[in-house]
Amino acid sequence: MFVRFWALLLTVVCAVAVAAPISAQIPGASVASTSSSTDDTALPDPLTPEAINEMVARMSDDEVRSLLLEHLDSVAIEQSGGAPSASLVERAQLLWTAFVTPTQVAIQALPILVTRQLESFSNFAAAHDGLPGVLQLFGLLALALAIAFGVEFAATRFAQRWQGEEVPADQATLASSAKYLFRRFLREILGLIVFYVVLRTVGSRILAPDQIAFAAPFVTTVIWVPRLTAAVARFVLAPKRADLRLVNVDDKWARYLHRNSVGLMLLSGFTLFIIAFNARNGVPAGETRLGFWLDSAVYVYIAIIAWTAREGLSDIVRGTDPDRTYFDEKTAEIYPFYAIGVAALMWVVVQILIGLEQFGPILNGAHYATMFWLLIAPTLDTLIRGLVRYLVPPMMGEGKIAEAAYLATKRSYIRIGRVIVVGLVALIIANLWGIDLSNARANANSIADNIIGFVLTLVVGYILYELVSLWINRRLAREFTSQEESADQVEGEGGGAGGSRLTTVLPLVRVTAQVAILVIFVLLALGSLGIDITPLLAGAGILGLAIGFGAQKLVSDIVSGIFFLVDDAFRVGEYVEIGATRGAVEKISIRSMQLRHHRGAVHTIPYGEIPQLTNYSRDWVIMKLKFTVPFDTDPNKVKKIFKKIGAEMRDDEMFKNDFIEPFKSQGVFEFDDVGIVMRGKFMARPGTQFTIRKEIYNRIKREFDEAGIDFARREVRVAIPGMEDMEDLSTNEKHAMGAAAGAAVQHSVDQQEQGKT
Repeated sequence: MFVRFWALLLTVVCAVAVAAPISAQIPGASVASTSSSTDDTALPDPLTPEAINEMVARMSDDEVRSLLLEHLDSVAIEQSGGAPSASLVERAQLLWTAFVTPTQVAIQALPILVTRQLESFSNFAAAHDGLPGVLQLFGLLALALAIAFGVEFAATRFAQRWQGEEVPADQATLASSAKYLFRRFLREILGLIVFYVVLRTVGSRILAPDQIAFAAPFVTTVIWVPRLTAAVARFVLAPKRADLRLVNVDDKWARYLHRNSVGLMLLSGFTLFIIAFNARNGVPAGETRLGFWLDSAVYVYIAIIAWTAREGLSDIVRGTDPDRTYFDEKTAEIYPFYAIGVAALMWVVVQILIGLEQFGPILNGAHYATMFWLLIAPTLDTLIRGLVRYLVPPMMGEGKIAEAAYLATKRSYIRIGRVIVVGLVALIIANLWGIDLSNARANANSIADNIIGFVLTLVVGYILYELVSLWINRRLAREFTSQEESADQVEGEGGGAGGSRLTTVLPLVRVTAQVAILVIFVLLALGSLGIDITPLLAGAGILGLAIGFGAQKLVSDIVSGIFFLVDDAFRVGEYVEIGATRGAVEKISIRSMQLRHHRGAVHTIPYGEIPQLTNYSRDWVIMKLKFTVPFDTDPNKVKKIFKKIGAEMRDDEMFKNDFIEPFKSQGVFEFDDVGIVMRGKFMARPGTQFTIRKEIYNRIKREFDEAGIDFARREVRVAIPGMEDMEDLSTNEKHAMGAAAGAAVQHSVDQQEQGKT
């Protein structure tokens, strides 16, 4: 029995020793090493059978039994999954209790608040040799502050020569205003740095260590940080120079926000200082609950500022960008209420932390810094929109397409900036609360790792999605500026010029790339959550095969469209003919194209149904014009007129860039029953031929009138016997002859019409 007991003990000790490194990696797991009141029960290092035998030999039977029972209990707890976790209701009850407890305790501590605070001051005075010592401390501190302020004043006056001349109100621009304000801000920061260095140097010489322990946090939280806040607010709000102001707010609210931002920082700094002061002087933070009341006052102050200055805050968030979206407008409208909500949320969080006795983040001011970054995040979005407005290159080209591409480029930059800002703010806030996101992926099986991997994958995919859109929109703005249709096209002529090849292909590339990025990164994000995406990929493959077999016509359309695009058979905006259908290519998709007929009708044609395509808008257009003149007209005279008009239009600023070959005569084309048909031609860029033709018609009409040349008219001559005796005919006979002539003319016209048909 005794041998079995020792063998069992050795087995348990060895098993626990081997499991110790593994269980140490599991949060909350019991480690194999045991803690005892004596060194005899501590596991030897290194753990060898000889060392275990030696340890057991020194232990009594009761100690051996205690060690065995302890390790057996640890093994049982590990096998059962540890202690049962609290239910959701229990956790909610715990949080509610933690939330209401600080308020109840603070109310209960009101009777002793004043007396305990006086006791803190008394302890402080006693630690510094009574009232004379306190007066000496404040006198030396005042002396150090006076020296620091004096040196700061001298330094800022010396640095004022680099401030530059003040910008006149009527000459202020964004660049000049920002430059002037930034130089002034640097001068103030230089003064604050000089103030800090001088005060630290002088203070270390004239103050004792216990005096520095009081003076350092007091100066930092109550003097230096509020002054820094004032400098930053003066740089942004420029309360006395509306013409230099970098934000969209009027003078009233600029002064109000500047003044109260300093007051808010002063109240926050004093709250942190007094809590630490009481703790150093024998009054713990949780005894009088003075911090509760001061901290609550900070949140109430923020809510009052947000409500009072809600108009000014909305104007600041709204900004001056004329291309604001509905989201931007709504954000500006709700920002004051958002600020009040952030203040209320942080108050709740602080109360819960106090109720859970988690004082570390509060004493470090993490809640104030978190609130600052949450409040400033929407204004950073306004800053991004302002920077994008002035840094993005101006719109290239004119028209709706160029404007749409420009706006899309701006929105892409803004969205990328928003993602970056949100990520940075999240990292800063996590660091404030001691959450190390960089090490959260250390455990590949942790929920935090999966969530962070999921979010990071989506963020990377979104940024890549926006970058692709940004690049394509920039190229579209460069390649496809809107080309206004000529009046002739609108009136039914057609045949306008098309865009470049890139303007046709890039929209399809954009859609394809965006869909590919979306699918790939969604699958990667799901994989980051621990979801097996292999069945999804297999299902997608099976679905693709099903579509391929079941929709052969769709596949045929897509493949035909790819080859048409590879062959560069058409481009967006070009005038084409497909069978009996004509029109300008208005839109293309992966399966079909849409043609806009010059009379307004829209035809949708799948690529697989295009047997042949005729393009009327590629590279150049030749237009031939016919003019019929009487038989007695000199053709050489007409040719000279055509040549003159061609030379004049070739030199005309309005038309010379549209010609590829000038208008010239082709001589006599034919004779018809009316006169001589003269023909001329010109070669021009697609889309300009109708305007040129109209101008040529106008000039030929004017030149013919000046030269005495008439256009041939269709005539019918009727020979009537006996016309030499016309004067002897009666009125009735003349009417009869006229009627007969009219009937002959009508008969001739009818015969000609029948011949044409």
